[in-house]
Amino acid sequence: MPDNVNETAQKRIQGEPVCIDARRVYDSCGDKDCLADLPVYVSEESQALIDSALNVRIRSADVLDMLIDIEPVPFNRGFYSIDIIFYFGVILDVYAAAGAAPQQVNGLCVSDKKVILYGSEGNVRVFSSDMTADAYDVQNAAARSLPTANVQVAKPIALAVSVKDSQQYGEIDPLNYPIPDSVLEYIGGNISEDGTKIVLATLGVFSIVQLMRSVQMLIPSYDFCIPEKRCESNTDSPCEMFSRLDFPTDEFFPPNVTEQNGNGEGCGCGCGSEQN
Repeated sequence: MPDNVNETAQKRIQGEPVCIDARRVYDSCGDKDCLADLPVYVSEESQALIDSALNVRIRSADVLDMLIDIEPVPFNRGFYSIDIIFYFGVILDVYAAAGAAPQQVNGLCVSDKKVILYGSEGNVRVFSSDMTADAYDVQNAAARSLPTANVQVAKPIALAVSVKDSQQYGEIDPLNYPIPDSVLEYIGGNISEDGTKIVLATLGVFSIVQLMRSVQMLIPSYDFCIPEKRCESNTDSPCEMFSRLDFPTDEFFPPNVTEQNGNGEGCGCGCGSEQN
């Protein structure tokens, strides 16, 4: 075997060091938050349905949008405060009368969160460009080497919902947070600030917050990702494609109880094969 082939095989086993530009996670944290009794904000049209409703149930919840703000922590070099505003969209089933079909209402819940993570320091300015053939490259805006926050949120769990009288609960405070236009479009208009009833939702939220920086890292490289599968063209005739399908034997000969239970023991419902 030629020597160059042996050297190539040896490099694939040991890994050849290469330098890459990647985002390194300097610090991260995970949380399991139970957000209890979040006011559900709805449009004026939906508020009229809730005021006259006999019962309200919560169907599901999801994350519509998020606002993230990073600021350095004073007197703690390398640490940053991350302020997060969650915009949760909830779907409510509003029952106008007993036995009546529910009407679906889209609502909004808002919650904030603050975490402090380590993001290291960097005082350099980064200049970059995108290649343009046969012309001067397009220069990107200059940026400083600042950390980037990354927030991952699982689909919220709708735990509970309750309806309170607005007078007993207190006046519904208008939101002090900026509301994205996409969120207002989701609930169907501007948020209603008047109403005789208010809906409170309890959500379970799993989240991971990361603080990352773009750094140059030396890592082992074993080989390029060369495709091993050939691209299939779509010029085959329907009959040729059909000829490559396996015959569906199980459709014509359904399995009996012995084959379905594997070893033939038991009756398939948790009982044993022997009776006392």
